[in-house]
Amino acid sequence: MLNSSLLKLRKAPLLAIIASCFGYYFFSYELIRGDFNSLLLCYTGLFLLFLFLIKNELNRKSLIAITILFRVIFLIATPNLSQDFYRFIWDGRMILNGFNPYLYLPEIHQTPNYTVPNQAAVLVAGMGNLNASHYSNYPPLNQLCFTIAALFAHKSILGSIVVMRMLIILADIGVLYFGTKLLKALHLNPKVIFLYLLNPLIVIELTGNLHFEGLMIFFLIWSLYLLQQQQSRLAATTLAASISLKLLPLLFLPLFFQQFKLKKLIGFYAIIGITCLLLFAPFISENLISNYSKTIGLWFGTFEFNGSIYLLIREIGYQIKGYNIIGIIGEITPLAVVLFVLFLSFFRKNKSTQQLIIALLFALSFYLFTSSTIHPWYVAMLLALSIFTKYRFPLVWSFTIILSYSFYRNEAFINNYYLISIEYILVFGFMIWEILNRKKSNNHYA
Repeated sequence: MLNSSLLKLRKAPLLAIIASCFGYYFFSYELIRGDFNSLLLCYTGLFLLFLFLIKNELNRKSLIAITILFRVIFLIATPNLSQDFYRFIWDGRMILNGFNPYLYLPEIHQTPNYTVPNQAAVLVAGMGNLNASHYSNYPPLNQLCFTIAALFAHKSILGSIVVMRMLIILADIGVLYFGTKLLKALHLNPKVIFLYLLNPLIVIELTGNLHFEGLMIFFLIWSLYLLQQQQSRLAATTLAASISLKLLPLLFLPLFFQQFKLKKLIGFYAIIGITCLLLFAPFISENLISNYSKTIGLWFGTFEFNGSIYLLIREIGYQIKGYNIIGIIGEITPLAVVLFVLFLSFFRKNKSTQQLIIALLFALSFYLFTSSTIHPWYVAMLLALSIFTKYRFPLVWSFTIILSYSFYRNEAFINNYYLISIEYILVFGFMIWEILNRKKSNNHYA
């Protein structure tokens, strides 16, 4: 199917696909993260080619073939924009050796009489001191993926990479399947799914850099489709699976309030809670909650990367207090997010699946806009949700987020606030224009 679909293409789209293949090859095998100019130039080219292919009215078989082709290019590449995969491999091999990854720090690999994972020194050096000095924060289904990689390749880092990459590619195929079904159920153009699947951010950050947001998104979209089909028990189970890959979907739970009557709502939440507890059960120990909460807390009170509203508040704090008030902001912003989600839950109409998805979109947007740390792959779920609505500001963000990599331009790791400003001015500007435009036209998506 891959060859026959591509050979039937007209000359211009075929040239765009070939150029994209060269661009992805450069990203996967030649690019150095610190070479920001090359990174920005190549990503911009890939994004323009992506828009060209989307606008070219290619048939569905061709789009599927391209989706798979671009991902296969990365198959044996070592991620070059993120070090996280070293920790993934470490955690998987720890479990394979019979150790709970939530209870042991990679730093202890030099302790005598300790059964360390294969290639321990390489993995610890690769993940870096910051990662190695904290307990694992990856939920149980994420750990299952790491363990599968360890099971099939417990002595090869590249082998583990290939196994994890295959899991992420399979998740994208699942997004294609259930995303298309959901789009049809919502009476939207099913080809819109390729705004997500062919987006360079998704190809590079998920398939290329091995971020498991793709699996989280797969289970979330599957859950939303089941909800649309009024299969609430299965929807609750798949939503629990999404939470058990990344905790982020916990944010959405109050938004389901209007989807069911009270008795069914209680059952829906009960299934989610019980499923999550069962998945965590193999790892439960006396120190689990303490270690896990400490690691999660770092994202709110310590880490800073590519924030937007957070950086503005921090700057005001500097002017008033004379020091970085991240600790204070880290206590306030989670409360603000919860209040905003509760407002959407009780004071906005969220009864239909489409209304619910729009609420999810803006709840997640508020969370990301107020966070102190926004890595590029964090935008993946926002982009995925947006394809089931008429809002396209996440698509803009999927392009401008690449400016955040200017942070790695030199060894000092300093934010370029001019580029961050450009990133968010474009995103906020487009979002505000879309909201105002929807209201003026009395569009039901607003």
